[in-house]
Amino acid sequence: MQFGIFTVGDIAPDPVTGHTQSEAERISNLVRIARKADEVGLDVFALGEHHNPPFIPSSPTTLLAHIAALTERIILSTSVTLMTTNDPVKIAEDYAMLQHVAKGRLDLMTGRGNTVPVYPWFGKDIRQGVALALENYNLVHRLWREDVVDWEGRFRTPLQGFTSTPRPLDDVPPFVWHGSIRTPEIAEQAAYYGNGYFANHVLAPNFHFKPLVELYRERFEHYEHGTKEQAIVGLGGQGFIARRSQDAVNTFRPYFENYPLFRGTRLEDYMHGTPLSVGSPQEVIEKTLTFQEGFGDYQRQLWSLDSMGLPVEMALEQVELLGTEVVPVLRKEMAARRKPGAPEAPTHQSLVRAKYGDAEPRAPRPNPNRGDNLSGTSPYQDSDPEVQALFPQVI
Repeated sequence: MQFGIFTVGDIAPDPVTGHTQSEAERISNLVRIARKADEVGLDVFALGEHHNPPFIPSSPTTLLAHIAALTERIILSTSVTLMTTNDPVKIAEDYAMLQHVAKGRLDLMTGRGNTVPVYPWFGKDIRQGVALALENYNLVHRLWREDVVDWEGRFRTPLQGFTSTPRPLDDVPPFVWHGSIRTPEIAEQAAYYGNGYFANHVLAPNFHFKPLVELYRERFEHYEHGTKEQAIVGLGGQGFIARRSQDAVNTFRPYFENYPLFRGTRLEDYMHGTPLSVGSPQEVIEKTLTFQEGFGDYQRQLWSLDSMGLPVEMALEQVELLGTEVVPVLRKEMAARRKPGAPEAPTHQSLVRAKYGDAEPRAPRPNPNRGDNLSGTSPYQDSDPEVQALFPQVI
């Protein structure tokens, strides 16, 4: 079982102090939060992708690569990478590069996002959102598994003899989670490929996403990847922790009730009716254990702990309490309740072992005799004498 945090990277005024972090502060503080998560033994740090204010993570690969260089063991992920408005070739290349930089400590969560205007900003039609998500991931899947790809689809130019570089580390692609809260087609796609399915278990009534999770499990079994109990499920969550329950409620209330998304909502009502976990470490533990009861054994639990204008020191304290007071107990309790045969979340190391056993992984290398993907011509061949003089050793 993996436990970690995810962030949407929002910027909001602190309703207590009135301070609003600058973009530079927020980016720097996200790095501090990720490093703290690594330090206290959490398994995953996931970063969203947004292209509109008040959010700042428009380039998750850039920030995650920086975090990879400053951390030691934590898995880096996205929450989510926009499969609709990004070019699938660029996704394949960027995240394979990040996988190398992170030395395998990377997986990918794909999704459609929740911002309507982002589609025309990137030249896409929101009415084609599901079709874009399906087609684009289908291409990414092939680009990571086939050295040379011929491809033609509806939404981008065709590919002829194309090789995505770099090839995935050890020739093993990053594990992919498909994140969705409303789209059966995405659950179906996750099941078809034997990938993970992530339901961001926030902003809805308790167990609202259970039908989608069950659909994914049933289709996972249908495609013969294993039994439905062996399907790979992740859940989101949202919380605020303090050593005393009432301190948690009193401290978190102004942040929650003044945040535009929740304005007009009473904190206690939201705590009761949704997966939001606010209270002492024991109360957060007990609330999270109900997720296992409702959804069955699952493989990844992430929480959002740093949004709504929380000052960074408070967010760091949240990560500390989660990693030292909550997660150790959950690891023990969930393991004790786990049914025999329930799988662990895949990692790069487990995927390498599954593919190669005790053999050495493949290490793809460029073929110097092959030249470019289409014609076989050396990229340095040129009739211009000045160009030839620059590259005498390869012409």
